[in-house]
Amino acid sequence: MEFKYRQSVLDELARHGIIPRSTTPPRFVHEFVNDLYVHEIRRLREQMREGLIRKDDYANQIDELRKRYPVLSLPVGYWIETE
Repeated sequence: MEFKYRQSVLDELARHGIIPRSTTPPRFVHEFVNDLYVHEIRRLREQMREGLIRKDDYANQIDELRKRYPVLSLPVGYWIETE
């Protein structure tokens, strides 16, 4: 099966170095992006625990991280164009 991803979604994915093929299911790509996001959250939390990030700055950093992943707020069905 082939999928035609919306250009805006492709642009957001490319910011993270992700370039799905037309045969790559959107759910698979969503899971990958979500895993990347979770990895970054865990990295920030570890940095806070090690004292590299102040606790009062941690929330701001998490907010900034969320803003770098707006594609995750879109339903997966929106990622592809329907005819």
